[in-house]
Amino acid sequence: MDIETIRIDKFLWAVRLYKTRSQASEACKKGQVLMDGHSIKPSREIKTADVFEVKKNPVTYKFRIKELLKNRVGAKLVDNYIENISSDDELAKLEINMKMPHFKRDRGTGRPTKKERRDIDKLSF
Repeated sequence: MDIETIRIDKFLWAVRLYKTRSQASEACKKGQVLMDGHSIKPSREIKTADVFEVKKNPVTYKFRIKELLKNRVGAKLVDNYIENISSDDELAKLEINMKMPHFKRDRGTGRPTKKERRDIDKLSF
């Protein structure tokens, strides 16, 4: 059975861009999923060869739909359904973010001390 269109929230869940369909739907409502530069509703019908963007800080991923599917697939099969066409500049942002040192504070430990504030300032540009 060949399907011609499918809801974007269901497709995002099926190709494992989001863990649950409700998370995919929520991302659409928050404007994190775009088509042609405009945010789209979770009920938007998509078809093969459509291009969409997914904002996941700090990167905006761009995907082209190769084939539609109804049910969730294994991680190894995802490449059969979508093609990542994100620019190298966007992917470089992710690599830079991974290499940057992070200052970790436990939640609820209060305001940083003077020394901790200086350490945080040293990490900043």
